[in-house]
Amino acid sequence: MDDDLSRSNRRNSHLILGIFAGIVAIAIIAAFAATIHGLDTRQTSNDVPLGTIGLAHPHPPLDKGPQEPVR
Repeated sequence: MDDDLSRSNRRNSHLILGIFAGIVAIAIIAAFAATIHGLDTRQTSNDVPLGTIGLAHPHPPLDKGPQEPVR
């Protein structure tokens, strides 16, 4: 009789683990789909100053000539 209960418990455990694994898989797929949907795949514009990678902001020129020392 103990063997039947053990088998029944094992079957219930496998069923619960299977349902849990299915829910986790659906959640991962939903998160992946939401992330892919939210990504902006457009490229940045080409109006950035030369020598930058688009992250730096252009600075105004310094108030000195090329050979003048910094005051």
